[in-house]
Amino acid sequence: MKHNSTKSLAVAMLLSLATAFMPATPAMAVVNPSSPLVDLTYAAENAVNSVVYIKVTMTVKQQIQYYSPFDDFFGDFFGFGGSGKKAEAPKRKASGSGVIISQDGYIVTNNHVVQDADEILVKLNDKKEYKARIIGTDKTTDLALIKVEATNLPAIPIGDSDKLKLGEWVLAVGNPFNLTSTVTAGIVSAKSRSLNANDVESFIQTDAAINSGNSGGALVNAKGELVGINAMLYSQTGSFSGYGFAIPTTIMNKVVDDLKRFGTVQRALLGINGADLTKWIDEQKEKGKDESDLDFGTSEGVIVVDVASDGAAADAGIKEKDVITAIDGKTVHSMADLQEALATHRPGDMVSVTYLRDKHQYNKKVTLRNIQGTTDKVSDVDPYSLGIALKPLTSEQKRELALQHGLMVISVKEGKMKQAGITKGLIITEVNDKKMNSVDDFNEVVKQTNASKDPVLWIKAKTQSGLPKSFAIDLSSDKDK
Repeated sequence: MKHNSTKSLAVAMLLSLATAFMPATPAMAVVNPSSPLVDLTYAAENAVNSVVYIKVTMTVKQQIQYYSPFDDFFGDFFGFGGSGKKAEAPKRKASGSGVIISQDGYIVTNNHVVQDADEILVKLNDKKEYKARIIGTDKTTDLALIKVEATNLPAIPIGDSDKLKLGEWVLAVGNPFNLTSTVTAGIVSAKSRSLNANDVESFIQTDAAINSGNSGGALVNAKGELVGINAMLYSQTGSFSGYGFAIPTTIMNKVVDDLKRFGTVQRALLGINGADLTKWIDEQKEKGKDESDLDFGTSEGVIVVDVASDGAAADAGIKEKDVITAIDGKTVHSMADLQEALATHRPGDMVSVTYLRDKHQYNKKVTLRNIQGTTDKVSDVDPYSLGIALKPLTSEQKRELALQHGLMVISVKEGKMKQAGITKGLIITEVNDKKMNSVDDFNEVVKQTNASKDPVLWIKAKTQSGLPKSFAIDLSSDKDK
């Protein structure tokens, strides 16, 4: 036995030595399929050229009480001083990472890296710098698309995150703590993870070290292909302590395409509220429900908790307590799986939904809808297309008009606002119950309302004589059908 053991060790050492002197090529990402030895040098050396350092400058217009849902993951990454503290400086800087996905300058990053940016500076691995502009952002998936004006950039090949396997080696490439072009290695620890940080999420979990500044960087497989965008770390301290999470390319590809084509993400909805079946059953047991009433003929899937009366599922006959087990033949284990499957579709797409009812399996064709219950594509709305120009009230105007906030209409042209009766000199105080302190406040409400179930602006205003006015502006007719 001792002789065989020594012989095996010698063979392993020879393999390692041979590997060290062999040139790395795409075909040699895995050195020996029958051996656990993996060569990650090709993937690392190429991926660092496709990952950029992003420096963001933003303006803080006033003192605010700031809280970020990412505080638990990133600590004071953005330099705002943490939750519940006032940000007083007029300029703030932040940094993160991005991934070049096309030679003509398109770069994917996280929404939370660039969402408040006034200026974006991108630095490549070869130290070249470019100013970038935002093509589009999506808070729901925490993704953003930016662009630099350049050609022949080192774009990374995009892989299929669905093909990732548990235990597969991956690299996290980014710029943690401003340390540019940093590579860490680990394995895929889990797939379809949900952390309740975003509205749509199906994270790839990895034990490759991800820290502050890695946000927006690349998760790369052993072939050097992009399989995810690093989004966050799970930590009690704000630094890496075991696991990081990446947005899979299955979701990224759809979001990027939508932002390019429509300026906003076309979100396809099934029209249900659901829950992981196993978690839901456990909750019912804790409430004292009889186990005989909790036998659905399966232990995995998504249980339908509620069905929207005007949604796609209702039209297809899907009911409360049905258990969805597959979309287009792809198994659905959890809500994260369901979200990932739907995230690749647009309103108007037809999908095949497999579900169980009373332990019997059914399959229905369902035409997905948007949040407003139609199959129309949702177009981004430019607030200026509504036909008004706004300016915040000065301190003197606030004093004269006895107002604490408001936006004055300084110009009106043809558009929805003029049709509704809004005139020059009117002071808009609230829109959809949000107080108007800045033009950005107005623009944000318009954007959010346009993508909501009820795309109507409810405006409260006052004339300069103090007479209250109210208006309702329907944004839906401004969309491209």
